[in-house]
Amino acid sequence: MLNSNEFYTLKGYSSHMEKETLTTAMEDYLEMIYRLYLDQEIIRIKRLSELLHVKPSSTSKMAAALKDAKYILFEKYGHILLTDKGRATGQYLLYRHEVLQRFFCYINHSENELTLVERIEHFIDPETVKNIKRWLDENGAEG
Repeated sequence: MLNSNEFYTLKGYSSHMEKETLTTAMEDYLEMIYRLYLDQEIIRIKRLSELLHVKPSSTSKMAAALKDAKYILFEKYGHILLTDKGRATGQYLLYRHEVLQRFFCYINHSENELTLVERIEHFIDPETVKNIKRWLDENGAEG
């Protein structure tokens, strides 16, 4: 555990933390895959790359990494299926996104804070997300 009196750069904090299995990019892909899953859309590399504004080759590489980490099932030229682990993680990632979107819209008096949420959502721990959600609910923040 880090001493609370020791300051680091963001990279320094990251190097002192346990290695996560998901990178921030993997989280972005998995969250979008989960969104498509909820819409009952057949999830294909081309569609995923369009939605995330990346090249299909980059999406294929990420799909391979998510498959290796057991979040999805995927065969080349096929469609993507979420594993139980992928569904559970995707559900949390979308929940985290929605809580933060609601929070920042509330405090900034705006309709959409997508850019802000996308920039910081990867760095907020589950306990903080839970506490933000509780605060929003207790204070009647619309969502």
